[in-house]
Amino acid sequence: MLELLVCPFTYGALKYDSQTNELISERARLAYPVRDGIPIMLVSEARQLPDGD
Repeated sequence: MLELLVCPFTYGALKYDSQTNELISERARLAYPVRDGIPIMLVSEARQLPDGD
C-alpha cells in the first residue's frame, strides 16, 4: 500500500518510520502521522522535520 501513497505537497515518495509511526517525505521535510492505521495525508497535520534529520 505504501507504494501507492505520495506526499500531497511534492507528489514524491514516502517512507514509513515505525519508531514515530509516521510517513516521511524527505523532499518536503514533512512527517505525516499514522493514526489507528490510517495515514493522515494533510499538510496541515504534518510535522515539520529539522534540516539535519
